[in-house]
Amino acid sequence: MENKKEQILQAYQFRHACKEFDPTKKISDEDFHFILETGRLSPSSFGLEPWKFVVIQNPEVREKISSAAWGQKQVTTSSHFVVILARTKADLTYDSEYLSTLFNDVKKLPEAAKEGLTKAIKRFQEVDFNLESDRAIFDWACRQTYIALGNMMTAAAQIGIDSCPMEGFNKEQVEQILKEEGIMQGDFGVSCLVAFGYRVNDPASPKTRQTMDMVVDWVK
Repeated sequence: MENKKEQILQAYQFRHACKEFDPTKKISDEDFHFILETGRLSPSSFGLEPWKFVVIQNPEVREKISSAAWGQKQVTTSSHFVVILARTKADLTYDSEYLSTLFNDVKKLPEAAKEGLTKAIKRFQEVDFNLESDRAIFDWACRQTYIALGNMMTAAAQIGIDSCPMEGFNKEQVEQILKEEGIMQGDFGVSCLVAFGYRVNDPASPKTRQTMDMVVDWVK
């Protein structure tokens, strides 16, 4: 157990926001499927899985996205480039068709359980978190996608694969590109981007973080 904990911490030390990948080094299909699987199996609020992971390998589409993402090299040099989509209000209100399908066809909930969960989500959205606007619902969905994002990056680091999460992009422009290419359909918006591959250079300086006592408070 101690060895496993040390391996996990080493992976966190290894992981950094890789700014340039070696385009000649490719992640194996097996390894990338493993990374995607950790995203798919990630937890989400009420288990609603409000995400889609779009793996974009087409060089021309990557170039277009790069132009809307500050020209960052990660988009075009990474082995695998993923756009993480989050569902919008149309899919995530308590009485949506998406949730009904999820409960019936995926989770196969008994009717009583489905009714109880629907009521709980309704109260959460309307009372506890006051998720009324389109933006509030979308932001809630995006927060769930970041759980999957973190798990994917950590899993990648544990098998020696680099990654870089990206919020540096024009959301409207990226969404327009995805729609024009026929990639983004349905009730989705872009949450974030993430690139995976193998670094060209090691980080210029060691990882620095605030100390434990600066970020953790204990209430006893």
